[in-house]
Amino acid sequence: MKTKQIIPQKSSEKVSEFLSKNALHKKDFAEMIGVTLSYVYNLTDNSIPFSTRGTTIERIAAVMEVEPEEFGEYKIPQEPILIDESVETIKEYLKENKLSAISFLKSFPRKKRLEMVDILRGASPLPIDYKEVQLIGKTLNMPNEEIYSLWETRVKQVLESSGMNVYSNSGLVNTMFDCAKKYLMQSMK
Repeated sequence: MKTKQIIPQKSSEKVSEFLSKNALHKKDFAEMIGVTLSYVYNLTDNSIPFSTRGTTIERIAAVMEVEPEEFGEYKIPQEPILIDESVETIKEYLKENKLSAISFLKSFPRKKRLEMVDILRGASPLPIDYKEVQLIGKTLNMPNEEIYSLWETRVKQVLESSGMNVYSNSGLVNTMFDCAKKYLMQSMK
C-alpha cells in the first residue's frame, strides 16, 4: 500500500488563500502588517522569497490568527517571549465575542491598525492613554471595570519600569488610582 506524501503549503500560498477566503484587500493587509502594497503583491505571487524577518512573519501570523511557526521561514527568537496578561485578556474577549482579528483590526482607524497588530502579537504593550485602552475595551464589549483594570495594570508597569517601587509607595499609588477610578467611572455615566 502506498502512502501519499503530504506536501507542506508554501507560505505565499497560505497568505494568498487567507486573503481570498477573508475578502481582505492586499492594501488593508499591507497596512496591518506594516509593509508596502507592492511587497504584499510580491509575497503572494512568489516573485520574491517569502519574508524571513521575524517581525513581519509575526505580524502576518497575528492577522491570520495562526502561530508564526506555521511559516517555514520563521526562526524562533532566542530571547524568551513575555506573555502580557492584558494581551491574553484581549484574545479571550476576541474569542468570546466571536470576533476575528481582521474584524477587530478594521474597527480601528487605518493608522492605528499596525499598533493593534503589535499589541496582539505581544510586541507592544497596551497604551497608557486611558481613552485608547477604553477604545480597545469598548470594541471588545468589555465592562468598564475590566477596562479600568487593564489600564491600571499598565500604568503600574510604567511606574515600575521608570524606577518607582509601587509597593513601598503603595499609599501614594493607591490614593492616585482611587482618585483616577472615581473620576473615570463618573465620566462614563
